[in-house]
Amino acid sequence: MSQSPAQFRDQISTVTEDGKKRKWLYPKVIKGKLFRYRELLSYFFLTLLFAAPFIRLNGEQLVLLNVLERKFVFFGIIFWPQDFYLFVLALISFMIFIVLFTVVFGRVFCGWICPQTIFLEMVFRRIEAWIEGSPAQRKKLDEGPLTTEKLSKKSIKHAVFLLISFLIANIFLSYLIGSSTLLRIITEPVSRHLSGFISISVFTLVFYLVFSRMRELVCTVACPYGRLQGVLLDNQSIIVAYDYQRGEPRGKRIKKEEQLKGDCIDCELCVQVCPTGIDIRNGTQMECVNCTACIDACDMVMEKIQRPARLIGFKSEDEILQRKAFALNKRVYGYAAVLFVLLGTLSYLLISRSDVKTTILRAGGTLYQLRDKEHTVSNLYNAELVNKTSRPLQFEIVPDEPGVKIQYIQKEDRLAVGGSIKITFFVIRPQTSIQRYKSTIGFRLMSGGKQVDHFETTFIAPVNEKL
Repeated sequence: MSQSPAQFRDQISTVTEDGKKRKWLYPKVIKGKLFRYRELLSYFFLTLLFAAPFIRLNGEQLVLLNVLERKFVFFGIIFWPQDFYLFVLALISFMIFIVLFTVVFGRVFCGWICPQTIFLEMVFRRIEAWIEGSPAQRKKLDEGPLTTEKLSKKSIKHAVFLLISFLIANIFLSYLIGSSTLLRIITEPVSRHLSGFISISVFTLVFYLVFSRMRELVCTVACPYGRLQGVLLDNQSIIVAYDYQRGEPRGKRIKKEEQLKGDCIDCELCVQVCPTGIDIRNGTQMECVNCTACIDACDMVMEKIQRPARLIGFKSEDEILQRKAFALNKRVYGYAAVLFVLLGTLSYLLISRSDVKTTILRAGGTLYQLRDKEHTVSNLYNAELVNKTSRPLQFEIVPDEPGVKIQYIQKEDRLAVGGSIKITFFVIRPQTSIQRYKSTIGFRLMSGGKQVDHFETTFIAPVNEKL
């Protein structure tokens, strides 16, 4: 039975009333229109998740988050520690986007895109139904004594769960260390990659426990996003909601009393299909992941009793209470403006980002040096070059100003992949070209006949009095 409006906020739906035992859920599956849309979207994301580590773009893995080597790749573009400011800006932009999305659409991300929900509903629970049967059969099996049938079904189910968890652990690890490294761990002897096999084993166990034991508790207890939505939602947010104006008073439909009843016939099918076990008729709740299972279930019932669909649907509180259409408010415009500025800044920084990062400074504690025999002035500089590409680079530093020469103290002309080097050199200028005590001088970093970076520094020299 569902909880009454006076009780539902006192406890979560997955715990017994005395709070001592876990209440296992056996949600039904109603394959309505929204379920089929969600199913197709889930297949797309599962395919992308498993394929991305093995897709190459610009010679690099499509997505890589290698924390150990401090190498991050997104769609073929490499980011190194020197690009950390871009990562921070991208993370802030993503958080603002999540806030904006939640303010407008509620927790739809959790029900339609979150990997936890996709794996649980579209993979693990389907396997469970295939092996153990319908929700009623699964409940009867769990509550029954340990028989040969129960032991065999449970053994097969958990063996398959472990196998899929092992596969997910390998894919997850490929995002952290790279698919090529993962393939070496798999194909080469265990003794050569002991830490890798330990990592795979730990991840396998974690994923197995998440999908076989924790399940919806990840959404209702562990994930902070459910609590965040309570702060972000307002009366104009579009969420999965029950139209209580139309549905109440609920009750079985009797011809003599049809005019006195609302459209809700209190069949509780919306509760039976909910993957987190809540009654959506009690209002917006933290546990709701907006999976829309209750919408499909309710639409099916409304069709049978010849009433309009969407008694439960994507609605705002204002739409239900005041029949007002959705309208963007000042808060949405504010978040959108901040997001626009952040994305614009991030886009500019990404477009203007060079393949090689060059940092040049005048050597500390030194001034200019007069070279009377050559009628030139020199300054000493230290430079650090970082290769952000996926290939080694042969490079040459070329001054912008004609007549300027570079004299290396230690010369390097090759940058390894992801490597950095430090070089020290004199910049020598003719005295006849000196017009100010402190001036700006620029350099081009050339590689393969192309300019890969441009950098500037200050040059100090006495003014040429003859000019």
